[in-house]
Amino acid sequence: MPRRLRSLLGIGAIAALAAGLSGCAGAGGLGGGRNSINVLMVNNPQMVDIQKLTADNFTKQTGITVNYTVLPENDVRDKISQELSSQAGIYDISTISNYEVPFYAKAGWLAPLSGYVERDASFNQSDIFPGMTKSLTASDGKLYAEPFYGESSFLMYRKDVFAAKGLTMPAKPTWQQVADLAAKVDNAQPGMRGICLRGQVGWGQVFAPLTTVVNTFGGTWFDKDWQPQVNSPQFNEAVSFYVDLVRKHGEAGAPQAGFTECLNNMVQGKVAMWYDATSAAGSLEASGSPVAGKMAYVAAPVVKTENSGWLYAWSWAIEHASKKQDAAWKFISWASSRQYEELVGSKIGWTSVPAGKRLSTYSNPQYVKASSAFAAPTRAAILSADPANPGVQPRPVPGIQFMDFPEFSGLATTVSQYVSTAIAGQLTVQKALDEGQKVAKRATKTYRSK
Repeated sequence: MPRRLRSLLGIGAIAALAAGLSGCAGAGGLGGGRNSINVLMVNNPQMVDIQKLTADNFTKQTGITVNYTVLPENDVRDKISQELSSQAGIYDISTISNYEVPFYAKAGWLAPLSGYVERDASFNQSDIFPGMTKSLTASDGKLYAEPFYGESSFLMYRKDVFAAKGLTMPAKPTWQQVADLAAKVDNAQPGMRGICLRGQVGWGQVFAPLTTVVNTFGGTWFDKDWQPQVNSPQFNEAVSFYVDLVRKHGEAGAPQAGFTECLNNMVQGKVAMWYDATSAAGSLEASGSPVAGKMAYVAAPVVKTENSGWLYAWSWAIEHASKKQDAAWKFISWASSRQYEELVGSKIGWTSVPAGKRLSTYSNPQYVKASSAFAAPTRAAILSADPANPGVQPRPVPGIQFMDFPEFSGLATTVSQYVSTAIAGQLTVQKALDEGQKVAKRATKTYRSK
């Protein structure tokens, strides 16, 4: 999943950062003018780029000023939830994901975008990856968000290290093959560990990759009848494998390692492999990266399933209470357009393009050339992801690295605390999952009672 600064900055620094980033393209705060909109968004690198480009491009073209409020992921999720549930109408647009869309739309918090898409042929909705469109469409058949960038997951590895060791990475590795290779490249260079796997607490941290492992090992959080399966043999086997792998051959400080920490480990040459989001590749291959040109990318590892990569999209949604929905759509149709991708490519760099959402991106010669190492594997991963059938058994709701119901985030975050403790060696996997099963039963009871 996307980068987080919480572990890198103190509370005061976070507040200062947010204050410094808020109001970009505006006058330094939220605006209420007729020709301005307020956008609440996560502080990922792609969002930092759009702030640099808005005034001289979107605002210049439309006359609409954009006032940004930018926060770290955990903070922005809380603020967005509060804003949308209150329908205060302070923010016209918020960045949400395909996880939130179904129940935010059902609650009446979002304005449907289907009408805009039908009237705006130039946006070309058919160019958006079908899986993205489907995941951002609610049960009423209406589209409620447009992706800014999308991602699946794959395995990243140092091809130079593997070549020096005489090792070959399969195009579609199994998790056992990955474990065997991790053992062989452990300490291939001074201070280098075999693999980086997230261990940090959070439903979007350790359980983003780990739930895909559970799926392909044959497990699931809940069966089709909503019976919790957290301490089932299959779930236990998957978590035991993951914990054992990261403890034996994983990065230092694994219980505190999330996306950002693994990215840093990979860039700094501290690990030889990393299983995580496809969106990470742009940073690894960026100009100035010490590992640019040294990386290779293959499909997410599997056991019992054909594919196991996740599907995720940071997306733009309009608050139902917004009084400036037309202006908000103009911004969204610009920010998620093919033309915006070309603008980023020409002004910032082609590896920085917010990709993973449009089919045409992967036929753009300039993008394909700059991203030749990872463009094709990313496209294949996104196209093969199937949120409706991520495992070997029917599920009550869709989702690959998550299950799409409101209580999942709290449930998985609580269970992740036990798993992270197991990675630290302070709790057995069986005990961690037995405790997790109790939490899952309570979550199910709460959800079903509604």
